[in-house]
Amino acid sequence: MLSARARWYPVVIVVVTVLALLLAAGARSAPGVFLLPMQDALGLSRGMLSLTASLGLLVFGLAAPLSGRLMDRFGPRRVTGAGLLLVAVSFALSTRVGSALGLHLTWGLLSGLGTGLVGSVLGATVATRWFVRRRGLVVGLFGAATSAGQLLFIPLLTRWAQTVGWAQATLIVAGAALLLAPLLLALLRDRPEDVGLRPDGEVAAPDAPPAAPPTPDAGVMARALRHRDFWLLSVTFFACGFTSNGIIGTHFIAYCGDLGLGATFAAGTLALMGAFNFVGTLASGYLTDRVDPRLLLASYYVVRGLSLALLPLVPPGAAFTIFAVLFGLDYIATVPPTTALTADTFGRANVGTVYGWIFCAHQVGAALASWLGGVTRDALGSYAPAFLASAVLAVAAGALALRVTPPPRRAVRAG
Repeated sequence: MLSARARWYPVVIVVVTVLALLLAAGARSAPGVFLLPMQDALGLSRGMLSLTASLGLLVFGLAAPLSGRLMDRFGPRRVTGAGLLLVAVSFALSTRVGSALGLHLTWGLLSGLGTGLVGSVLGATVATRWFVRRRGLVVGLFGAATSAGQLLFIPLLTRWAQTVGWAQATLIVAGAALLLAPLLLALLRDRPEDVGLRPDGEVAAPDAPPAAPPTPDAGVMARALRHRDFWLLSVTFFACGFTSNGIIGTHFIAYCGDLGLGATFAAGTLALMGAFNFVGTLASGYLTDRVDPRLLLASYYVVRGLSLALLPLVPPGAAFTIFAVLFGLDYIATVPPTTALTADTFGRANVGTVYGWIFCAHQVGAALASWLGGVTRDALGSYAPAFLASAVLAVAAGALALRVTPPPRRAVRAG
């Protein structure tokens, strides 16, 4: 018989993982919040500080495959603990440097690596190792935690920057990461087998001993690179990053400014988008356990494409609320079905490695849209062509999602 503590341990795992994702999301949002206060305090140009923030985003994406590989090999406990410590060190050191190079190294490269080790594939890895029956719902919860981290930390960081200054606010984040690291190391376990459990919902004979934990496939990426579904999921997730974090996350406030709308209105619209993102990601996780994930992805991308196509036609003002609701509902809703399809194809023991590379494609798409959106605005004087191009890409991603192997035909790996 399992002890009550063991039976409740999946809940502990979820809570600890959510805390880590909240902190990683908050830390990743800090460069955007502190951009102007740092410019005033350090006397560096906005372009130079933007380069630092861009380095952080790029390294965050590139850290995803590394994080996934390390988690598959050494487990999420040690990798996440190391990532939190690196966040604490990089944030603390960034308050002691005043040169652009020092900020590139600390605020950019080191913080990007630290948040990437924690926030890129942790949720997917933990959910696929610990859950079968409610895996999609848990992935949705972890995605919602990332969204909530941004919603929670952006106003907090803004207030702290105004009251105690950006450096002290940065030290607060560093202290939070330093306090969370030992808690996570004490409570997080790499696999349910480590505490005498099976993955939640896994069917087994009554009172049978837990099976040996699945081991990662050392050659899984060689297999993935030859697998059509890997490329389909990577391309669709590239489109996801391009049409979400890239074009909207970077340029929506500037677009509102072009229309004569104030920053307060734009920030409020983004907050509304974030609130519906929280709801949509949880609902997506619930549906992923019950509906063909390919159909979910196709519908999400098509709705996103229609939203982007209509945005240049929507009159400025209150009508943006409708856009915020529609776009927010599927902003991160693509994560649960993408994770589920990855696990079904390549095995739950290999999700960290394979999903890490798929997530990297997402960040490449986001970075490309962030750059091209600005180039388009400078060249044409309008964001409308960039929004329309993004809409076409989103609809194309919806069509590609339907070409992924249907779940009943999937060669599900035992691992």
